[in-house]
Amino acid sequence: MGTDSLFRPGSGAESAGYRRGKGVCPHFSSAVRRGGFLLTLILAASVPGQDRRTASRIEVQHYVIEAEVNPRTQALNASVQVEYTATDDKVSSPVFELNNALNLSRVVDGAGQPVSAARNQQDSSVRLTLPATVAKGQKASLTFTYDGHLTGNEDSPVFGIKFAALHPEYGYLMYPARWFPVSDYTTGRFSADLRITVPAGFRVIASGLERADRAAGDKMVYTFQYQHPSFPGSIAIVQGDPVKVSASGITTSFFLRTTKGMAQAYGDEMGRVMPFMSSLFGPPPNANLTVVETEDGTPNGYAGPGILFLSPKGIGKQPNLRLLANQVARQWWGDLVSPATRNHMWIENGMARYSEFLYLEHLNGPNSIENDLRDTYVEALTVDNPPLIQSSRLEDYSPEYWATTAAKGAAVMNMLRFSIGEPAFDKVLKTVPDRYAWKSINTDDFRKIAEEASGQNLQSFFIQWIESSGAPEFKTEYTVFRTQKGFRVMGKISQDLDTFRMPVDLKIETEGNPEEKRVEVVGTSSEFVIDTFGKPKSVTVDPNMHVLRFGPQMRVAVAIRRGEQFVEVGDYPEAVKEYQKALDVNRSSSLAHYRVGELFFLQNNYQSAANEFREALNGDLDPKWTEVWSRINLGKIFDITGQRERAVNEYKQALRTKDNTQNALEEAGKYINAPYERKRTNQ
Repeated sequence: MGTDSLFRPGSGAESAGYRRGKGVCPHFSSAVRRGGFLLTLILAASVPGQDRRTASRIEVQHYVIEAEVNPRTQALNASVQVEYTATDDKVSSPVFELNNALNLSRVVDGAGQPVSAARNQQDSSVRLTLPATVAKGQKASLTFTYDGHLTGNEDSPVFGIKFAALHPEYGYLMYPARWFPVSDYTTGRFSADLRITVPAGFRVIASGLERADRAAGDKMVYTFQYQHPSFPGSIAIVQGDPVKVSASGITTSFFLRTTKGMAQAYGDEMGRVMPFMSSLFGPPPNANLTVVETEDGTPNGYAGPGILFLSPKGIGKQPNLRLLANQVARQWWGDLVSPATRNHMWIENGMARYSEFLYLEHLNGPNSIENDLRDTYVEALTVDNPPLIQSSRLEDYSPEYWATTAAKGAAVMNMLRFSIGEPAFDKVLKTVPDRYAWKSINTDDFRKIAEEASGQNLQSFFIQWIESSGAPEFKTEYTVFRTQKGFRVMGKISQDLDTFRMPVDLKIETEGNPEEKRVEVVGTSSEFVIDTFGKPKSVTVDPNMHVLRFGPQMRVAVAIRRGEQFVEVGDYPEAVKEYQKALDVNRSSSLAHYRVGELFFLQNNYQSAANEFREALNGDLDPKWTEVWSRINLGKIFDITGQRERAVNEYKQALRTKDNTQNALEEAGKYINAPYERKRTNQ
């Protein structure tokens, strides 16, 4: 259940937006969010340990959803029975979430008595006042009756991201849209019976067994049953028959509109990714999946039990391997087993993100994921607080939510794999879905399984990476002595975290073959002794970047990424401060200069923008695409300022780079033929 990686294109990018990090996307950032980044930082600093959502005092077990959905009129009419158990004594005012676009006309309890309902538009909540209190452990029910129109233009419960829309030809209602009353969003597991009525000519796709479909006049009624406690509340309304693709014993049904030609390629890829994930996590809860195309403005990917919702941008023109791996993994990590509370979302989102790397590593070898892992580590380090165990304080779907739960969660998975070894890590991946199938899990549960698999006490590891914030920055001091058999390196590794304890690799370059040794780094200073045959030339700590840590290059990358996050929320002054931090460390950073040039361009300060793009061209050209896009943007500036000959020259130099990152060559070719014209704004 869920999605990930809001700002990452061409991979597990599941949002309408995308990450503009190093080597990923050269296009201009835009202010796409309403200050969630800044707001969450304030909340993280001022509300320690507090979940901003009102804690539910009930546990929903089952829904009976009867709804009539008419895509042509974009209307929804529903009656939903909620069966629940009180988890506190004398429950009198349970709270649900329901989409603000839906008009709640009536709520009754199990005896048919009216229930008072107070709505809060700010958080889409409905607070009920029961006629009589419900004792702890007592089962009860409520029935909600409501209607409304969902066009996709309404304010979404997740700002700026569409999760529900009804159009004349198709429709989709995903769980995060809260199109039915939701308790304990993303953590409260439930089973469901659905009876969905649609106009004749449409069909309904939903999780679970399709019990029946029958005609009722000019309408069709589809009935589904999902018996396991999970998150089966996402449906699609489609027309026509699916394209079914069978590969390696896996049959995938595709309901695609604008990307029909991609069904075969994605079906073939599903025949590879599903068996691989099964080899890691055990038997899949849903072996044969249905893929539904959504539209622009939705997440690039969202996974429900047995269903993947993919946007046209997410589908792309060739299979998006990281997106597919991320979403398929969520059939286990999210649908089969899920976090007990939002403080443990790192387990679900971190494992889904890390599954991308495991799959790419399986296809192309360990070296193929080095850059992607590094980018994930950079993203993880952009948010220092709160620690993972307090992630409920973060705004859902915000950049820092994904940086924490997905990026840092994936980094934790990678470090755990390194710390306990491959066999023990593989055992963890199989044991968790097996032992907690159709259940919730928390961090302590996960730690105990990792300790059981490895035979190690991992308390310090989990305290450092889950319960604490911060990351080390290693420094070394060493002396080389000659011995009868060669040389001896004696030294120490220092860093600033008192509670840090973790194995760390050392690599000693010598005049002969390099020597490697694993050292247990404990506290702020740890000594080491390494004997070598050849004369030592240098000592490198953590040469393969297993540990989430700072260093000069990492500080530059993190500062740039933070600047990009500020740009995404329209805070340009703070973005400039972050980019300046990067330049203070590395004056020749082409990426930092490029990002500053973007900001000046966005503010129509063309001379300053041109200066920064020139600095980018004279810098380290890391990443390589900064060259081609600096040329293109210089060309645009010259076109804007009426210097067509100079503009064409820059476009031609862009073509000579032969770098087509984000279709750069097509962009350059377009403006050789016709001058770039800046977009006019109403100011």
